Amino acid sequence: WGSALGFYYAMRHESNVKALAFMEAIVLPVPTWEMFPREVKEIFQGFRTPDVGWDMVVEKNMFIEQILPESIVRKLSLEEMNHYREPFKEPGSRKPVWRWPNELPIEGKPADVVKTVETYNAWLRETDLPKLLFYGNPGALIKPPVLEWCRQNLKHLKTVDIGPGIHYLQEDNPHLIGSELAEWYESLF
Repeated sequence: WGSALGFYYAMRHESNVKALAFMEAIVLPVPTWEMFPREVKEIFQGFRTPDVGWDMVVEKNMFIEQILPESIVRKLSLEEMNHYREPFKEPGSRKPVWRWPNELPIEGKPADVVKTVETYNAWLRETDLPKLLFYGNPGALIKPPVLEWCRQNLKHLKTVDIGPGIHYLQEDNPHLIGSELAEWYESLF
């Protein structure tokens, strides 16, 4: 949700923003479940099912224990996994993690989120702010059709292929992301 929140903020406070860097972002609502990443479609549908989703995310901690490691190409170390687990040790701390998949804009629901994404999407197409998009292969949210849409519709866009990556790209190629981000940022001034 970092990119979605960042896009929304930038749209509302463009004078405070010099440029946008993002990866694996929600740039468009997902029109149908058939367009959602097939590898995780069923589990995300489960997350959005009343009672079932709560059990999966809050009681079983599946987002941290399953989705996170399966959304990274390399294997996280025990120490790294423990850092991710730390804020969510108690079931009560997992409510925000449960809300997240329920707020993804899929098949027109939830309507307020779809409207927000459509609004900032229109702004993204119009703004002259420089943009840097990191993408991985195979990706999760930024699959080839969405990447191509970004290239065709977002002005002043630079794209960087980080190589193998699913959703948490910073875990698969942090040094490339850091160096490309620094070089791009310096080029803005």
